[in-house]
Amino acid sequence: MVGKKSGRTLMREEGLERTDNNLDLTTWPQVNMINQKNYYTEYLKRDDQFLAYRTQNEEATNRMVQQARDKDRALAQGVEVPEDENADENGQTVATQEAFGSKIVVIHPGSQNLRIGLASDILPKTVPMVIARKWAQNEAEEAGEPKPKRVKVDGQEPEEPDQLFGPEFSSQFSAMSTELKLRMRANKRRVLPNSKELVVNYNKRSSPEIIKEHNDPHRIEWTELPPNSRDAPDYLLGQAALRIPEESNPRYKLFWPIKHGWFNEQDYSTKTMLFQDIALIIEHAVISELGLKHKKDWSQYGCVCVIPDLYEKRYVCQMLDILLRDIGFGRVCFQQESLSATFGAGYSSSCIVDIGAQKTSICCVEEGLCIEDSRVNLKYGDVDVMDTFIRMMLHDYFPYSDINLRRRYDFLLAEELMHKFCTMNEGDISVQHYDFHLRAFGKDTKKYFFKTYDETMLAPMGYFVPTIFDHSEKLKGRRKLIPPSFDLYDGSPNDPQSAAQSAILQIAAQSQPGVNGEAPTEPPSRPPPVASTPSRSNPVGLVGRFNEEQGTPRSSVAGSPGPEGTPQPPRETPMGGEPGAATSGIFEHPTLDKIKAAEARDRILPFAPLDTAIMTSIQNGARGDDRKARDFYGGIMITGGGSKIPLLMAFLESKLKERLPGISQDILIGTPPRDLDPQVLVWKGGSVFGKLSPSGNDSWISQKEYDVLGSRLLISKCMFPW
Repeated sequence: MVGKKSGRTLMREEGLERTDNNLDLTTWPQVNMINQKNYYTEYLKRDDQFLAYRTQNEEATNRMVQQARDKDRALAQGVEVPEDENADENGQTVATQEAFGSKIVVIHPGSQNLRIGLASDILPKTVPMVIARKWAQNEAEEAGEPKPKRVKVDGQEPEEPDQLFGPEFSSQFSAMSTELKLRMRANKRRVLPNSKELVVNYNKRSSPEIIKEHNDPHRIEWTELPPNSRDAPDYLLGQAALRIPEESNPRYKLFWPIKHGWFNEQDYSTKTMLFQDIALIIEHAVISELGLKHKKDWSQYGCVCVIPDLYEKRYVCQMLDILLRDIGFGRVCFQQESLSATFGAGYSSSCIVDIGAQKTSICCVEEGLCIEDSRVNLKYGDVDVMDTFIRMMLHDYFPYSDINLRRRYDFLLAEELMHKFCTMNEGDISVQHYDFHLRAFGKDTKKYFFKTYDETMLAPMGYFVPTIFDHSEKLKGRRKLIPPSFDLYDGSPNDPQSAAQSAILQIAAQSQPGVNGEAPTEPPSRPPPVASTPSRSNPVGLVGRFNEEQGTPRSSVAGSPGPEGTPQPPRETPMGGEPGAATSGIFEHPTLDKIKAAEARDRILPFAPLDTAIMTSIQNGARGDDRKARDFYGGIMITGGGSKIPLLMAFLESKLKERLPGISQDILIGTPPRDLDPQVLVWKGGSVFGKLSPSGNDSWISQKEYDVLGSRLLISKCMFPW
């Protein structure tokens, strides 16, 4: 191969002369190749390269500089500055807890009520989580059918009240009544054989007493609307929304933005309106209940938001966006409900059972952390007990047969009756005579007299027989507006799951109504196990005994082969379907498997008996450790409004002791300490957390950080695994 010739050689040998000037062909800078043997980078390997960490250090530095300037100014003016013994390692002065709490707003949004208050307050303010908007029809007129839903035969309701809810409800109601009689006889309680007939015969003959409005000392103050419908406000909030007359001009419809612990996608047509209503409710509560009337000052306040233990990522991200951008708080942090309950009670380890209005959550907390696999979220609560109580009373010829829980005054009446009369005390189960007042706008007050027998105890016993509850409408509209959260890299759903919740779904799938309340055409598929939390195939100790007592031992991963010639059933995929249903060719795609598994979970409503759910949560929280399981059984604490039913805790304790006789002496269910209201205990824990010094709490998310990084901050800011 001939090498390159110089210009002089070319001129001498070939008569050619080079005319270039040795300039490069381009002015673009050329980067030399990296030496692959020894190259190194420090990208994202130091704490100061994270914006969240850097912002926190900048705030601490600014505080130190400001305090030094204040000290120099005071010394220049001849004022003696005493040495502060409460200065922390960064040199900044640690103020009292009350000083920090006065600038922290703590909110606990629920399906029915919003608890809100400053962290320095002793107790929170309670605001109904509802908004009334101008609408063509109210909620009762738009639904068209009353609630509880009556069964219709040939388009008409049955004439006999004991047939209003179908034979299935009647048979289950009778079975629960018979079981209660056997239980009372075993406990040496007196049971009259004709008690039910006495109640039915009296309620059949009972007629209301009319009381004129001027003679009613407890008449209701209804919300007054302007005489001109054009001047009526577009929406009303709080108690004023619940007291709007049904036939108002113009009509108003009630919207509850949160339902069963989820965003209420059933009643909303757009998610923009849904998120706007949540922001309006919180903003109204801050102004009316906390007295913070100037919105420009809200950027000086922080907010502690209490979220469910088994949360959805879309829910948390959207609440963060509402609180920082729509409301305008300066910083926000999140805390889980069970952890807040232990903060409020002062416990380090406990099994928290939170019975709310429309959901019940169970979680084991150990040393300030929620055990992930123990989290359980059940979709029933106080409202289901109220609905079942009204159905049972109507079944026994309740004199006010026209009750409709979609009407506002009937809903408040049913809630009052439940709180007054429902109990778990067997000593109160006898024929009782009661009365109540029905007050409707523009009508005379009616005083009804009625009798009850065992309905007052059988309704709250639905916590242990949840199939008596009406679950037909709870999955309506699910995922209609808000899809689940997906992983940015492989596109698989990444909402947190737990082994305990997966076991609950397996229990619920056996008696699960179909999507949108329709009967399923085929048995629902078994929900897949949670891959992130491997379970023991051969549990031992207390957990193993629990599985044996349940009668549902865990199936092994690989089944035993049958004899030769025996036809084998089709092999199931991890989604519970046939092989190849979610595959491409002969290979299964793991992302499609995860998506199908998430869709299968969304079609199953999680519910199970309360005692079974507690045992499942503790079983997965103890991880096979007998000592830890005994500690959790000895530290069960019930919170929430549903726990206020008299003697519910004693009844639940007796049920657990019946299920686990071997450790009955270790089972103990306690009440919140210091006579705290169980409804506000979770909020109280959030207020305790809010009073902590911000220098020692790096879970706060500021507006500046959120503007730059958005919800990606949650992975490094949350105190729980995100």
